[in-house]
Amino acid sequence: MATPASKLADALAAVKSLQDQGHFAVRAQLLSRVHRERLVRHGFLVEVLKGWYIPARPGSNLGGTTDWYTSFWPFCSAYLQHRFGSEWCLGAEHSIAIHAGDWTVPRQLMVRTPRGGNKPTSLLHGTSIFDLRLDGPAAQAVDTIVGMRVMRLPMALINVGPSFFANQPILARTALSMLVDASDLLHPLLEGGHSVIAGRLAGALRHVGRPEVADEIRTVMAAADH
Repeated sequence: MATPASKLADALAAVKSLQDQGHFAVRAQLLSRVHRERLVRHGFLVEVLKGWYIPARPGSNLGGTTDWYTSFWPFCSAYLQHRFGSEWCLGAEHSIAIHAGDWTVPRQLMVRTPRGGNKPTSLLHGTSIFDLRLDGPAAQAVDTIVGMRVMRLPMALINVGPSFFANQPILARTALSMLVDASDLLHPLLEGGHSVIAGRLAGALRHVGRPEVADEIRTVMAAADH
């Protein structure tokens, strides 16, 4: 007869197999009810929302945030892929943050998707996902970075609100410094006729010490009657 220890070992092996297959967020359907309940009872799984779990460390303080912050991005990637397939990407600010290497866990992750419900999905420790019902950028304007679908940096800078540059100066400076040259921005600016945004970005580029890029944007937009 199997002992409690061997039953727990079998359940842990099932989770390890899922992780080896790339399942860092554990859907209820991927585990038997017996395994799932045993792992939750012993603190090896924590429910994030109905039917979705993350692995946890046994004996860890479930009121703390370490397990969740470690699992946040892989969980969101798996959850969003399950809900929306490839029809989603992060909002402009979070896209810029990821391009700049800032993986700080936000209180609310903004996601654009034509299948969105314009409402938040509550997660652990006061975090949430808000799925905005908005068309995303074209496929060629989306990058995938560590499982997260993000706007390409030029598109994100064009879509971000003007308050971003005042509220996130370090992140804005980092993002603007990553642009290779004016051509990164000019095509989407011209295609969308974004004269106001072009002026704002030119001013921001000049502020971070890239006047040559700023001047080229102004010159080309003016030549195109924008």
